[in-house]
Amino acid sequence: MSKQVVVVGGGVIGLLTAFNLAASVGQVVVCDQGEVGRESSWAGGGIVSPLYPWRYSPAVTALAHWSQDFYPQLGEHLFATTGIDPQVHTTGLYWLDLDDEAEALAWAERERRPLSAVDISAAYDAVPVLGPGFKRAIYMAGVANVRNPRLVKSLKAALLALPNVSLREHCQVTGFRHEGERVTGVQTADGVIDADEVVLSAGAWSGDLLRTLGLELPVEPVKGQMILFKCAEGFLPSMVLAKGRYAIPRRDGHILVGSTLEHAGYDKTPTEQALESLKASAVELLPELAEATVVGHWAGLRPGSPEGIPYIGPVPGHDGLWLNCGHYRNGLVLAPASCQLFVDLLTGAEPIIDPAPYAPVGRLG
Repeated sequence: MSKQVVVVGGGVIGLLTAFNLAASVGQVVVCDQGEVGRESSWAGGGIVSPLYPWRYSPAVTALAHWSQDFYPQLGEHLFATTGIDPQVHTTGLYWLDLDDEAEALAWAERERRPLSAVDISAAYDAVPVLGPGFKRAIYMAGVANVRNPRLVKSLKAALLALPNVSLREHCQVTGFRHEGERVTGVQTADGVIDADEVVLSAGAWSGDLLRTLGLELPVEPVKGQMILFKCAEGFLPSMVLAKGRYAIPRRDGHILVGSTLEHAGYDKTPTEQALESLKASAVELLPELAEATVVGHWAGLRPGSPEGIPYIGPVPGHDGLWLNCGHYRNGLVLAPASCQLFVDLLTGAEPIIDPAPYAPVGRLG
């Protein structure tokens, strides 16, 4: 297929879309308004699971399961081809004192996922640094986290090595070019880039761009703040989650604690209020963090969408325009499946899962 495809947005969804497309189309151009991967893909925690997977629809579950199974080989492939290890780190995850524990266990049995109730003493044995007072725990083995800034760097390096892919950073797309009802390119500050197909994967900015066509895409920025501690390697052997806050261990001893959920438009300013709230949650989960130094505090913008169900497929009434966006809190979780499904649809291949729940038709205003 000798088409030129323009991907608007260079987060993990846009980069992996381009990476998967490169084997099937003539040319791929990725445009990002800043540096690729520096928005929510860089800011998130990288847990390769929805925080509460049983609270999501089957549409999100289907993408999550496919992606979770695929992530280890994606990490290995990128490391082998680029020398940059995304560090897919399998630690398992403990949920503590859940209100809906029964629903979680019923979901696990129904979906055949390795999640089960464990005695709280077993959780304290496995995670000795856990704070006191927790009464109940459930645990899912096999849950990994990916070091998302390294994943983005690895994807960027992989794309730069491909002869038919070009990355255009600091290239803001302001609109779409049409011939009749067909989209034939994008308008940027540097001029028009022609395309046979255009893919909108612009994260929290996707709704603004689609509005230039008079279409209402219910994707909006939702701010999240995170903090990072440096501890000894092995300090935290497993991910832990309680009261909506989580702690994620990296292989080198860094501990990531997050996150807030704020509707603050496009403001990404870290706040003192969030810092203190996250510190308090960190110390409640892991009291020894009271003595640890916060080595990072930042904010990012998630692409909020109804029920967190992404939009994957062609835009009705605008031939040549496609969506792969609106992943809300689960862009990193769902990326492998979303991007493979997207490429299946664009190239006419057999889709890996039923694409109907993600189709833009009927979901745009």
